[in-house]
Amino acid sequence: MENVRPDPTFHPSPRLAMQAEPEHLAYTALLSSDRSRPDALAVVDVDERSATYGTVLNRVELPNRGDELHHFGWNACSSALSPLSCNAFVKRRYLVVPGMRSSRMYVFDTEPDPRQPRLVKTIEPDEIRSKTGYSRPHTVHCGPEGIYVSTLGGGGTSGTLGPPGIFVMDCQTFEVLGRWEIDRGPQQLHYDFWWNLPRDYMVSSEWALPPQFENGIVAEDLLGNKYGHSLHFWQLRDRRHVQTIDLGANHQMVLEIRPAHDPSRDYGFVGVVVDTTNLEASIWTWWREGGKFHARKTATVPPEPADPSQLPDLLKGFAAVPPLISDIDLSMDDRFLYVACWGTGELRQYDVTDPFKPTLSGSVRLGGIAGRQKHPNGRAFGGGPQMTEISRDGRRVFFTNSLYSTWDRQFYPDGIPGVQVMCRTTPQGGLELDPDFYVEFGDGYGAHQVRLQGGDCSTDSFCYPSA
Repeated sequence: MENVRPDPTFHPSPRLAMQAEPEHLAYTALLSSDRSRPDALAVVDVDERSATYGTVLNRVELPNRGDELHHFGWNACSSALSPLSCNAFVKRRYLVVPGMRSSRMYVFDTEPDPRQPRLVKTIEPDEIRSKTGYSRPHTVHCGPEGIYVSTLGGGGTSGTLGPPGIFVMDCQTFEVLGRWEIDRGPQQLHYDFWWNLPRDYMVSSEWALPPQFENGIVAEDLLGNKYGHSLHFWQLRDRRHVQTIDLGANHQMVLEIRPAHDPSRDYGFVGVVVDTTNLEASIWTWWREGGKFHARKTATVPPEPADPSQLPDLLKGFAAVPPLISDIDLSMDDRFLYVACWGTGELRQYDVTDPFKPTLSGSVRLGGIAGRQKHPNGRAFGGGPQMTEISRDGRRVFFTNSLYSTWDRQFYPDGIPGVQVMCRTTPQGGLELDPDFYVEFGDGYGAHQVRLQGGDCSTDSFCYPSA
């Protein structure tokens, strides 16, 4: 009867997910920053009872070069427990990994041995382009009826023929089915997306088109406020755009979307990389009220003055380091929001019990463009806190240090050797770096997205409120 029971790693509510067994493995996307070798998927032992804790157990190289792996995800998750799901008995088994630069995607099978994932399918760029008109796949989320993939490019070699959007894949055959949008309205740029399944809406954000990021940040476009600065809201089942909120053209690069995990809570958060008027970064809270969506700035992170001699060419004229919020993540109980400031080298923890009044409750420093803070073990750390992943129980926060290869070289010209570290937290708030967890990936690899075995705080979406 095993095949007709839901996967035990699926949980109806966030509170039940928090009670699950701790993760034993982490899967980490590795990037060849100079594209001299293929990217890879690493398996890291995060089981504290294991003799190999904190080491790389396996590294699976891809068959091609230049993929630039990005925000990969599972084929299925707790959303499969939705009353509307036609896939209730799928398993959280396959990792679906997008190559953002190549427009190629890979599928890894984590069974029978999760320590040794196997590449079982490659989806070539031509299939994605011909069926969707999109390119540059970026973020993978599993939904009740399939796998959703956001893209950053439209058609053509440059990815600028038509707007980017979202396409859907079959969660068992991995066939590309087609683009998701029926009515996209005014949406022209794309980045992240997430949803509230019972309340039937999606939220999406904006970064840039491929010519604005593939060869590095385009300073003229940034200062001209030509990167994304809006949130978009969608009717999920109708696949229809219903509202745009422009955060203001100076709020450049509206990136990670983090809705409340409990679907009875009608709000969420988004991070803005930089305000071109003052170099500060910001956190915005969005919510729905009276049938309309609203958003307001609820936290800011200021730039930090720095000696121009310590700065890359891009920043010398400012004599300051912008925080550059590159990722945010929300704990499963919706209490703590973690904010990665890749420029200043800080991971911030905010208490968001009141989502409209985030309160700084903890901070660690590591790396940074000017600060270059070493790890508690005395080792250097290139880059700064970047992609962040929280354990389901909220007690461990993992992060890596590479953003995107060309941007890495612009902001950190000395290089960013790939490293994964971990912070420990307390239920009352506060966090500190674990001096004994420091994973180096070596061989010219950068480290980007992390996924935790059995699920984590940016993988699952839930259909039932916590009791």
